[in-house]
Amino acid sequence: MNLDTLRAAVTGPVLLPGDEGWADELAGYNLTVVRSPAVVVGAAGAGDVQAAVRYAAANGLPVAVLGAGHGSSVSDAGSVLITTRRLTGLAVDEDARTARVEAGVRWAELVEETAKAGLAGLNGSSPTVTVVSYTLGGGLGPFGRKHGYAADHVTALDVVTADGELRHVTADTEPDLFWALRGGKGNFGVVVAIEFTLFPIRAFYGGGIFFPGELAGDVLHLFREWSRDLPEEMSASVGLLHLPPAPFVPEPLRDRLVAHLRITHLGSPSDGAVLVQPFRELGTPIIDTVGLLPYAAIASVHSDPVDPLPLYEHGALLRELPKEAVDTILELAGPDAASPLVLAEIRHMGGALSRAPETPSAVGNRDDTLYNVFLVAAGGPPDAAALHAYEQRLIDALAPWSTGRRYLNFMFAGDASPQAAALAFAPESWDRLVAVKRRYDPANLFRINHNIAPGG
Repeated sequence: MNLDTLRAAVTGPVLLPGDEGWADELAGYNLTVVRSPAVVVGAAGAGDVQAAVRYAAANGLPVAVLGAGHGSSVSDAGSVLITTRRLTGLAVDEDARTARVEAGVRWAELVEETAKAGLAGLNGSSPTVTVVSYTLGGGLGPFGRKHGYAADHVTALDVVTADGELRHVTADTEPDLFWALRGGKGNFGVVVAIEFTLFPIRAFYGGGIFFPGELAGDVLHLFREWSRDLPEEMSASVGLLHLPPAPFVPEPLRDRLVAHLRITHLGSPSDGAVLVQPFRELGTPIIDTVGLLPYAAIASVHSDPVDPLPLYEHGALLRELPKEAVDTILELAGPDAASPLVLAEIRHMGGALSRAPETPSAVGNRDDTLYNVFLVAAGGPPDAAALHAYEQRLIDALAPWSTGRRYLNFMFAGDASPQAAALAFAPESWDRLVAVKRRYDPANLFRINHNIAPGG
């Protein structure tokens, strides 16, 4: 297939470097990612995705996919890049408590729609992440301890595989591919739509409490002790934030270090208030938004920035969080550290996140993980090496309490080796994923990712 044939087969734009609209089509959230594909296809429907995949296969080119552009992995140089922002179909079945969304839909859009029906999906912290990409990588959200990973509640996927076929995949039609797609992210095809279960959540008790940096040690050590015996209805994290003097930051938080407790409680508000009370006894917060909130306000819990930023990220899974681990985080990211990190987050795991779902998925590293540490630094290309080195220093310092494994959605460009990709899965799951890859993508067309190669 030549380029003219591709253009004739596609409804959306087909762009080459230098074409009008090229830069806009490549724009994404993480400004550190430099994209240089050979051709871009702005998919307007599943048929466009099929044509793009067939063109790539015919010309021996890899396929890359761009949704919101939060994450990063290997270079997409020379690829056929499919952008999904025009795939905006969204349908909520209130009676069945299900949703069907296409690959360009972001969580903010779906939250707004489901909230009207008193229903909720298992969204992430950021409202600008696409539902499909987030879910394929697992989907670790603010209701996780109660309901598990988002991937565990997917009931069907429409995916274009390496042969250019559009498949409707369920646990009954193609069980191995269904298992692999839910947790294996973009390794097996281009998912153009997913269907999943919604939950009857109209409101929750939660929000965020911002403490001044001088209380960071008290907040983190209380979190360590407090989180040990929490009911599954409570999902929580705490972040050390070095906030810039930027307009998007609330004035009381600008240009300072703060400790940010983030909680959601799906039990009674009175029980939630009792659970959070120990933090309110620590001292006077800068801002306290915790209370009974409508599901539509879920993004306010983490208050993630929505405008594009240049971010470098890293992470680790911990099997425990002893005093020494908290002291290590405070030493390198706390009030006395000359830290370049804008975020060092400790997220409480366990509960439903630790259990295998009723319909197994490929999401790995459940049962021995009690905490997830997530680091974010901001800066331009000249800063990249130093920022990565600082993040790695903190991750290495946490090694005594680490599982040595990773969570796929929190893996980025520095984690893209085959050895690193395998750390996101249990060894037996990795072997099964390789077998599924060999069956559905033997030429490794889908390799612009944290790759599961057909050769293992």
